[in-house]
Amino acid sequence: MPVIRASVVQTCTAAYSLPDTLNKLHRLAKLAKERDGSQLAVFPEAFIGGYPRHSTFGAVIGSRSPEGRDEFLRYHQAAIEIPSPAITQVEAIARETELFLIVGVIERDGGTLFCTAVFIDPKSGYVAKHRKLMPTASERLVWGLGDSSTLSVVEGTFLAGDVTTKAKLSSCICWENYMPLLRTHYYSKGVQIWCAPTVDSRPVWQSTMTHIALEGRCFVLSACQFAQQKDFPPDHSVPLNCPRDPESVMIGGGSVIIDPLGQVLAGPLREGEGVLTADLDLDEIIRGKFDLDCVGHYARPDIFQLSVTGN
Repeated sequence: MPVIRASVVQTCTAAYSLPDTLNKLHRLAKLAKERDGSQLAVFPEAFIGGYPRHSTFGAVIGSRSPEGRDEFLRYHQAAIEIPSPAITQVEAIARETELFLIVGVIERDGGTLFCTAVFIDPKSGYVAKHRKLMPTASERLVWGLGDSSTLSVVEGTFLAGDVTTKAKLSSCICWENYMPLLRTHYYSKGVQIWCAPTVDSRPVWQSTMTHIALEGRCFVLSACQFAQQKDFPPDHSVPLNCPRDPESVMIGGGSVIIDPLGQVLAGPLREGEGVLTADLDLDEIIRGKFDLDCVGHYARPDIFQLSVTGN
């Protein structure tokens, strides 16, 4: 029975401070390893670099303000490059904890930022990244669009005593999960563990995660941020008609782990930061594909075909 012990980490950026955020990553990765015995841990969307919820960056159609440009400068400075000393630190954390890490970051590439997830192997270090293909709504103001060059499905090797287990992992960030053809691409690559870093804390998000687990007959690990006003810089925007209150919730969590038949194994977590852990029995994937393999016996390739540019 090939089993991987996996965690989703519900946390948030520390007020755009890279050193403080990396310290949180270290502390929570150690918790997942030492308390729960995890081999894999998924951190939320934009964990390193921050998700600028409620920010407008001083922009309306046809006009940008100097204050908004200053805010973008601060946000740009909080982002990281790949590779970089920050990635080296994440590699060191993965190596120390013996955890395969998937971490949401804001990636800086020249003057453009990308919402990215990095794959960090405890032995090999950084092995791949995925850039969010389609930022949602106002996110497009500050994030560039990814392309087909980072649609990675990565094979991870997981050790537990004398037992070695291999599994194929993907990352699909927030509302990318609503892109049917992207899902089909990952299914066609044989994804077994579907990692969904997100900031979508709506209850309906759970329906999306359950659907993907059922549709793809894969394990779904959704790691969402939980953030309060105190987790942002003091002058960060807050919702309209919302008083400034350090304890007020800005992003409400909802991290969850779901199996290939849609059963919730852990979560959803709502009350603050934390780590959820579950055992992933990879044989459950094949048991599920007995009656549904959406890129195999249920695909009808005589009628439908998928073409992915550059792949």
